[in-house]
Amino acid sequence: MRRDERVFAYGGGWLDRAGALRTDAERMAALRADGRTTVLPLWRDRCLLDAADLPVRLAGDAAGPVLAAADETVFLGLDDTGAALFGADLTGHSEAEALALAGAVSTLDVRRLAGRLDPAAAAAQAYARGLLYWHRQQRWCGSCGAPTTARDGGHVRVCSGAGCGRLHFPRIEPAIIVLLVAPGAPDRCLLARHAGSAEGSYSTLAGFVEVGESLEDAVRREMAEEVGVTVTDLSYQGSQAWPFPAGLMVGFRARAASDEVQVDGVELLEARWFTRDELRARMAAGHPVGRIDSIDHHLLGGWLAEAA
Repeated sequence: MRRDERVFAYGGGWLDRAGALRTDAERMAALRADGRTTVLPLWRDRCLLDAADLPVRLAGDAAGPVLAAADETVFLGLDDTGAALFGADLTGHSEAEALALAGAVSTLDVRRLAGRLDPAAAAAQAYARGLLYWHRQQRWCGSCGAPTTARDGGHVRVCSGAGCGRLHFPRIEPAIIVLLVAPGAPDRCLLARHAGSAEGSYSTLAGFVEVGESLEDAVRREMAEEVGVTVTDLSYQGSQAWPFPAGLMVGFRARAASDEVQVDGVELLEARWFTRDELRARMAAGHPVGRIDSIDHHLLGGWLAEAA
């Protein structure tokens, strides 16, 4: 990672994912039994927290019962000391049983821990969450309906059906998220209120990339569909791992050809242009500018920091 590279929450590449080790079943077994190995237990996609409200990390004798009781375990990689990191899913147990196995006191979604975890810890927890969620959703082959079994450190599932044997790999769902700016003075950005959101709650525009579509095509289509705007001057701003359950958020800035907007009335209820002063006033009144752990926070923060 370059020194000047911006890293968003749940990313950064601190772990060596050690892909070449995954196919070595003997090495995987040895790492599971290694006293230096750390295990991150999860229950129904939630972190298991200790008395300090931090995610439990188990090693040595404490890790054994969790590994033995887990529905699935996944090899996440090696830390900077060469020690292995595994995720373990305790979803098949009751919450009380999971807490007892892990020596934890409560459970919480990793997104609720934003700002309290260091970047490496948040990235590891989200990585484990996304991979273990995929295992629970891929227990049956989509081609023949036969059960699938985990292989390669939990990064592949193999169909057990006679004559099938299809390999299933974790899928990523790319989405674009866009800071749309006005075509002329004064400087403004477009924010929208989504269906189901609270009155006065505005955010940037986003949408999933469709089959046969480039990222830039997705930006143009989503802006046209959601707010009736043709866009120009697209520029890539960065990407963010968003394994909730399997997203990859790709950030753009784009300029609208016109400041006339028309919401679809389904996904979006309203959209309006904001000046920097208006956004700062909202912040002062207690309305956050994007989620603290989301790339939209950086898209908006970067725009606010520019000279008006």
